[in-house]
Amino acid sequence: MVKHIVMFKLKEKNSETMNQLLTALEGLDGAVETLRWLEVGTDFKSSERSYDVVLTTHFDDREGLQVYAGHPNHLPVLALVRELCSNTIVVDYEV
Repeated sequence: MVKHIVMFKLKEKNSETMNQLLTALEGLDGAVETLRWLEVGTDFKSSERSYDVVLTTHFDDREGLQVYAGHPNHLPVLALVRELCSNTIVVDYEV
């Protein structure tokens, strides 16, 4: 299994941008055939080191992650992330 984890730092953290991002990320559930599991969480600590949102996804293998990365249902989410976020951090690993 491959896990793909992304943390998002919003440019402007407010209810509108948070809702836009959460809706887009949660909308990926069931929208990409290789995506096996999806979880979205929001930070409650709000420290200076904190990111605002985290996305955790699971795929069967690296090929499944590659399909997801270029999938037409994923690309608009990437565009929104680029618009709303000042930074993202990603880690992909196999278990």
